[in-house]
Amino acid sequence: MDGWVFWIIAAIVLAVGEMLTLSFFLAPFAGGALLAAIVDAAGGGVVLSWGIFIIASLVLLLVVRPIARSHRKMPAQLRTGTAALIGRRGVVVERVNNHEAVGAIRIDNGEVWTARAFDDDESYDVGARVEVVEIRGATALVTE
Repeated sequence: MDGWVFWIIAAIVLAVGEMLTLSFFLAPFAGGALLAAIVDAAGGGVVLSWGIFIIASLVLLLVVRPIARSHRKMPAQLRTGTAALIGRRGVVVERVNNHEAVGAIRIDNGEVWTARAFDDDESYDVGARVEVVEIRGATALVTE
């Protein structure tokens, strides 16, 4: 078996291992093996291929891994606009009934929204506590 084939197989095995663990530990070694395969295919020889593998893997491990790990610890994206209203609680200020096409709620931040029941058969009387499930246009779909 040619040396470059060995390095390609090693890169694939390491990449699959990375996909299974998601720790970004094996990915630098897969990158090093891929570079070693290129060097070996270009006629670099066994010693140069191993040297490239070791150096590239260590550089990727020491430089790229900390950057990748810091991105995993970033906070979740902030929801803005109408997406930020989903999951919020509100109080019914006008009876919510889909069959009569009426309803309004005051969401906990003080805004009054046109509201409809998420389930068409439900209705909510004034004063009921509801939760926003979805926003469609300018209408909040709510449930208890």
